[in-house]
Amino acid sequence: MAGPSSSWSRALVQISPYTFSAIGIAIAIGVSVLGAAWGIYITGSSLIGAAIKAPRITSKNLISVIFCEAVAIYGVIVAIILQTKLESVPASQIYAPESLRAGYAIFASGIIVGFANLVCGLCVGIIGSSCALSDAQNSSLFVKILVIEIFGSALGLFGVIVGIIMSAQASWPSKAA
Repeated sequence: MAGPSSSWSRALVQISPYTFSAIGIAIAIGVSVLGAAWGIYITGSSLIGAAIKAPRITSKNLISVIFCEAVAIYGVIVAIILQTKLESVPASQIYAPESLRAGYAIFASGIIVGFANLVCGLCVGIIGSSCALSDAQNSSLFVKILVIEIFGSALGLFGVIVGIIMSAQASWPSKAA
């Protein structure tokens, strides 16, 4: 079954760069929202459980849920930025090396942002969970753990920055050529 027409490199070159771009944009927003949802699930379940013992923690520990929501917003922002990188190309230049490079750059950017935000959402969710449980036991621990949660949230920003740098490589061929 192995032949020149069934190689991976040939398949990657035959798929439209617009398809790769669209998949990258979808991964950026979809996986970021998945990370945010997972983080909210982890934080929210611990917050509700700990609020039974100490109802005072409910309102101030909602900051952890907001940090998780920020992860989804990072994905939406990058998806908008990546979508603005798409340009129409004449049919004769769809498979030009410059078009392929632009499509792969947007695809890679979407994967980087999506999975960085997935991990960030999990990180913020776990830290938010421990923040709620610790705050229920000892209210002086809230600010200390919140600082750690801010550092965990910065992981998503690092992914966004790397994704924007990667998408800067996306330049489509000019229409006049």
